Amino acid sequence: MTPSARSLLRMAQHRPWPVPRRPWVTRQACHDVLFAHWPVHPRALHKRIPPELELDTCDNFAWIGVVAFEITGARLRAVPLVPGVSRFLQVNVRTYVRGGGRPGVYFFSLDASSLAAVRATRWALRLPYVHAAMSFERQDGRLYLRSRRESAAVHAQIDVGYGPAGPAAQTEPGTLDHFLVERYCLFARDQRRRLHNLEIHHPPWRLQVATAEIHHNTLVESLDLTTPMRTPLLHYAARQDMLAWWPRAL
Repeated sequence: MTPSARSLLRMAQHRPWPVPRRPWVTRQACHDVLFAHWPVHPRALHKRIPPELELDTCDNFAWIGVVAFEITGARLRAVPLVPGVSRFLQVNVRTYVRGGGRPGVYFFSLDASSLAAVRATRWALRLPYVHAAMSFERQDGRLYLRSRRESAAVHAQIDVGYGPAGPAAQTEPGTLDHFLVERYCLFARDQRRRLHNLEIHHPPWRLQVATAEIHHNTLVESLDLTTPMRTPLLHYAARQDMLAWWPRAL
């Protein structure tokens, strides 16, 4: 069942700062979320983030995340669901930063399966989405996502099968799991290279340990970064509902 925006806003005791007072503008639900995280030395990312931001670390490492999921119910406030825009697949590559004293997510890339959603999200949220050919299926209790982005400048793809491997639980403050997912502020450069800050809200994440077979992952390499050889830290979340506010230029 899809919770109302009012009920989502009432679940705010876990947030590190209050929910914005201005009206939210978009909402969506994320399903079958895979988090794959690799620790890297901060020097590898320090020059890859905008100077307005500070790289956020945990256990003396910076972290590169590849996050894959299906989105449903994406819409603007007071606007009905639009076929081809409200439901699509997404894969993003990100790291963790602090801006204005607040912990947040910095996106290196966001791939989506719907060209209409790419255009709408670029306009509404100033996030640098790009279109990719993507597929998603379920087989024998496993989830299989394939994504391939091809342009004149960048070729990037991932082929991954994954699924949960343990009970769901809320993350505990002070843990690495909490550091990686409990973020309520997004940062990204738009198509004109301007940095924007986007506030979001969601209930606490309920994570499960995950297993995954990752093949042909060139998403990180397409950014002139190197995917660490070690096995990633893997988590799964069945669903997360989110609200977002208009982005603000920094």
